[in-house]
Amino acid sequence: MSKDQKKSGKGKNKKRASRSDQVRSAVDQAFQTAGAQLRPDRAQDIADELAAAAQRVRDVVEDALPPTTEDLKRLEQRLAVIERRIGALERATPVATRRAAAKKPAAAPRKKAAPRKKPAPRKPAS
Repeated sequence: MSKDQKKSGKGKNKKRASRSDQVRSAVDQAFQTAGAQLRPDRAQDIADELAAAAQRVRDVVEDALPPTTEDLKRLEQRLAVIERRIGALERATPVATRRAAAKKPAAAPRKKAAPRKKPAPRKPAS
């Protein structure tokens, strides 16, 4: 290939590049025009969907995180309340009732049931 052919090839590449740039800019402009014509209610729907998706992501991330110190403190407080309630219930139960329930005798073994008698045979109808 001669130098002239190489130079003319470069010129074609520049024209091709400029044509591709023109096509890109035309497509870009078309998308911008179409985007500007987006209905306001549809834009609001898209924004609502995006906000809902973001909230779902936040919820999943919060569930995946380990508990914070505040969470642990709240759990400790709830546990303390439950312990106090159980203690009050145990103190309120009379001691005699607890002992009587503990001393119940074991059930006596069951006797085998006597075999059933067979019913009398029926007389044929005459």
